[in-house]
Amino acid sequence: MSKAQLIRITPETGVPLVGTVAFGIIDRGTNVLQVRPITLCPLSCIFCSTDAGPNSRGRLSEYIVDLDYLLEAFYDIARYKGLHKLEAHIDTVGDPLSYPRIVDLVQELASIKGVEVISLQTHGVLLTEHLIDELEAAGLSRINLSIDALDPALARLLSGTRTYDVERIKEIAEYIANSRIDLLLAPVWVPGINDEEMPKIIEYALSIGAGKHWPPLGIQKYEAHKHGRKPYGVRPMSWRKFYSKLREWERRYSVKLVLKPEDFGIHKRRMLPVPFRLGEKVYVDVMLPGWLKREKIGVTRNRAITIINAERVPLGIRMRVRIIRIKDNILMAQPEP
Repeated sequence: MSKAQLIRITPETGVPLVGTVAFGIIDRGTNVLQVRPITLCPLSCIFCSTDAGPNSRGRLSEYIVDLDYLLEAFYDIARYKGLHKLEAHIDTVGDPLSYPRIVDLVQELASIKGVEVISLQTHGVLLTEHLIDELEAAGLSRINLSIDALDPALARLLSGTRTYDVERIKEIAEYIANSRIDLLLAPVWVPGINDEEMPKIIEYALSIGAGKHWPPLGIQKYEAHKHGRKPYGVRPMSWRKFYSKLREWERRYSVKLVLKPEDFGIHKRRMLPVPFRLGEKVYVDVMLPGWLKREKIGVTRNRAITIINAERVPLGIRMRVRIIRIKDNILMAQPEP
């Protein structure tokens, strides 16, 4: 796991669970709420957009959120959005299966009125048959399982982990496919590295019966993110080329690959108000070390705000910052003299 310090987010910290990309609840204006209980990951994928895992160089902190605090925040936001046809999507900037109480989280989410779908994104290395049985009994609807190559050596390379065993992950995938949990394979297509693996993964997904209720595949396009890992010599392909190839494979394999929100029952829903204007100057209480180096977490107006360029800012002070990002209530600011 990461060498960064692990910080537990509880009500006593005074840090709200809306505002950061690293932990809490993200509302992007649809009936899907992203639930992020933890930031840890056992893998160090060479293309990881969030620099997760033991090989992380940019992370200052890892976070784990108290279960009851997370559920309270989820329910408050769900009630605001309307308690009907909601999806709780458990994803993280790591792997949600690192969360020790993942089964309890699924079970409690399933008990909330109006939550009709609970989905989870993972690379699967922490899954076992017993855990799948527990998640199935708890009410998990779908696992989005990232298998990025079927060739064992290439799979290890992409995972950045010598012990990664794709044959074991295939056993897990097949076990999921034979359970009541739906299976969606979600490989990341890294151009020049795993191009030849994409058709193999499509064929594999169809052969094991993935996608009983939703599409069986969700191929992801590699993007180079500012704080993510960038494999040497890899340049992201254009969206035009990406979709052109997906449509070609759709015709070849008679399977839906160009996905739309409606394929998953996703629709627009009113979003939590953003209590800031872009460029607004506000005072925040500096509460926690940031997720990434040179960052701190500040709090004001019941929102957590990531403060960049704050390596010299001490904890426990009140300071003025300028809001530089407000999209989807993911808030960022920089110190203001």
